[in-house]
Amino acid sequence: MGQRIDKRLRATLFRDRLARAMGEKGVSQSGLARAVGVDRSTVSQLLSGDETRLPNAHLAAECASALGVSADWLLGLSERPEKLADLMATSLTMTEAPRALIDERIFAWHQEAAGYKIRHVPATLPDMLKTRAMLRWEYEPQLGRTAEQAIGASEDRLAWMRGARSDYEIALPLHELRSFAQATGYYQGLPAWVRREQLNRLLGLLDQLYPSLRLYIFDARRVFSAPITIFGPMLAVLYLGRHYLAFRDSDRVASFSQHFDWLVREAEVGARDVPVILRELLDQIED
Repeated sequence: MGQRIDKRLRATLFRDRLARAMGEKGVSQSGLARAVGVDRSTVSQLLSGDETRLPNAHLAAECASALGVSADWLLGLSERPEKLADLMATSLTMTEAPRALIDERIFAWHQEAAGYKIRHVPATLPDMLKTRAMLRWEYEPQLGRTAEQAIGASEDRLAWMRGARSDYEIALPLHELRSFAQATGYYQGLPAWVRREQLNRLLGLLDQLYPSLRLYIFDARRVFSAPITIFGPMLAVLYLGRHYLAFRDSDRVASFSQHFDWLVREAEVGARDVPVILRELLDQIED
């Protein structure tokens, strides 16, 4: 509650919320008085309809602590009764990001967001658009002999994701695609036939799935983004390497959505023109 309100109205709000919190916690006036370290008559006064004054900040904070709610909520300064630490614990989490194709956490987030638009800035090329040969080259050093099994299971998950009625917007930096086509940097040693097959797959998927799948290319010299996925209005996840940093509070998710919209507005290549760039990169691949 950000607007300025009359002190008497705020006192009434405090009284109502204090009574509500006591009722939900099953705390009596005597119990609250003992927990706070005041006389029962003091608590009775706080709950009295004749009381038009707010308690001092110390007493309000003690009551909030005893009842497990936010002092700001009791005083009408917030609409969320949870303590700040509790809000942070539920709205911001860090989970391990395994170097594996089958990431149960990511798949669960996709399931949760089924039907919503999903915006994605991948760390490399997006896994759900990769060929088997590309997946094998990228993950086999970590997965060893289980790579084929993992790829098969991953394809089943990715097929579910593509059929989940979610629109996908993916933004990639131009230098990532150029590095891929030229087999430099991260992609050093990637065979030419794998690169051709992968670019042809991207062309086929964009032709088949547009506009449900839209790819944008931005120039990282002008704009920048860390790897991030925004799952509809409910969740935004930053990829840190070993961990995912997940935000669930609506303000942060909205901020990340605005960041992605900015990438799209500033994109060097819009979704309709991406196939032209992919064909140019195909022509540049040499054996």
